[in-house]
Amino acid sequence: MPKKEALQIPLGFPAPHFELLDTLTGNPATLDMIKGEKATVVMFICNHCPFVQHVIEKLVTLANDYLPRGVAWVAISASDVAVFPADGPAEMKARGESLHFPFPYLYDEDQAVAKAYHAVCTPDFSVFDGDLRCVYRGQLDGARPGNDIPVTGEDLCAALDAVLAGEEVSADQTPSIGCGIEWKEDHEA
Repeated sequence: MPKKEALQIPLGFPAPHFELLDTLTGNPATLDMIKGEKATVVMFICNHCPFVQHVIEKLVTLANDYLPRGVAWVAISASDVAVFPADGPAEMKARGESLHFPFPYLYDEDQAVAKAYHAVCTPDFSVFDGDLRCVYRGQLDGARPGNDIPVTGEDLCAALDAVLAGEEVSADQTPSIGCGIEWKEDHEA
């Protein structure tokens, strides 16, 4: 799978509303239900992507560390299951349960939410402040499969720590890199 870089768009945009199936509970979940008091991390991930597989355990650890501090986390998969059956809702539920996701794992079947968030790759990270304004669209850290850089989460953590301290998040943000999201319209005849 070729690498794709996350889109860099102007910061400050409001988090788009969504209502999606939480594959872990079987219930619908909305942004208003999930949002954090101080910050919200919206991640686009999927099961099959080696870039996500490389960092997923660290994401679980970080979410567990930041949740008590008023930072909500949500993972959304917009993968085309006709192309990647391993990314279907049942498989999402199994992955979330096996790794003990402390955050909802939502299924964006029509891919509208991914498009609203300008997500183009997995993983893709956006951090929103307490007013649900985007303050960060960058990488977790410099680790990639095969590059021998440890998975630390330092870039995302620096953004979250700035928000929690009431400071400006650095505008120097390195885009996330991962597998490109397979858009359904690219495969329709």
